[in-house]
Amino acid sequence: MPADGYGQIGDQGGEPLTLKTPAPKTCRVIVVGNEKGGAGKSTVSVHLAIALMRMDKKVGVIDLDLRQRTLTRYLENRMRWRQSTGADIPMPEIIRVDASTERDLDLAEREDTDRFNTSLERLKAVSEIVIIDAPGTDTFLSRLAHMSADTLITPLNDSFVDFDLLGDVNPQTLKVLRPSFYSEMVWNCRKEKARTSRQPIDWVVMRNRMSSLEARNKQRVGEALENLAKRIGFRLAPGLSERVIYRELFPAGLTLLDLTEKGSNINFTMSHVAARQEMRDLLITLRLPELAGAEIAF
Repeated sequence: MPADGYGQIGDQGGEPLTLKTPAPKTCRVIVVGNEKGGAGKSTVSVHLAIALMRMDKKVGVIDLDLRQRTLTRYLENRMRWRQSTGADIPMPEIIRVDASTERDLDLAEREDTDRFNTSLERLKAVSEIVIIDAPGTDTFLSRLAHMSADTLITPLNDSFVDFDLLGDVNPQTLKVLRPSFYSEMVWNCRKEKARTSRQPIDWVVMRNRMSSLEARNKQRVGEALENLAKRIGFRLAPGLSERVIYRELFPAGLTLLDLTEKGSNINFTMSHVAARQEMRDLLITLRLPELAGAEIAF
């Protein structure tokens, strides 16, 4: 047996070249993070999780948003709706990671590290993809999450108010003056991950709540984002438009992909068809290796 673990082709009737030892199981970690509230992180997280499960992927989620817990509450509502209607809708396993209450900083960071790593490894063992909803502030847990990412998704409301999360630009020329503290944090996490695992972090910025009108502000935000993408190295993705349906779905824990399921009393409209297309466009832009060759069946 060759030392490289492959079968050997004989001169006559030899076995085909095959991998004798199975490749180690891999699990993609997708972190949905930024440091501004109200950008739609939890909405993106839950819709992405359900979309991937409807494509037969095993998905686990981690909620790190210590104050809001929107993702946890969303999935609790989903479980209650599932139990009350008997509908067989996808339900990811969720782990909520609480921050340490230790007063000593070193002890607190060690405890946070242990809790986070234990939770992540537990979900990796049973999942193909783990989605982490990061907090909307700069915390130690948030930095741990960002360093663990294979794919980082940053939802961003389509305005210069939220653009400031990523960087500062000249208001006349839209030339990038400097990256923001968040961009610098992401850059440091990317360097640390490259150093420790030699794996890159694919950073994708979503333009959420975009206007359907070709307004001047929309065009200027787009130009500024393209300039910043070249400067600090992220890809731009189409986001989710502002729709009342997202707020209506939360109490039942449903997503746009559940509207035709048993028990749903929400009429399916052309607006919902367009919203589903936004989810398809996002999946296409993410280029997840786990979805290579798969049909988007929703």
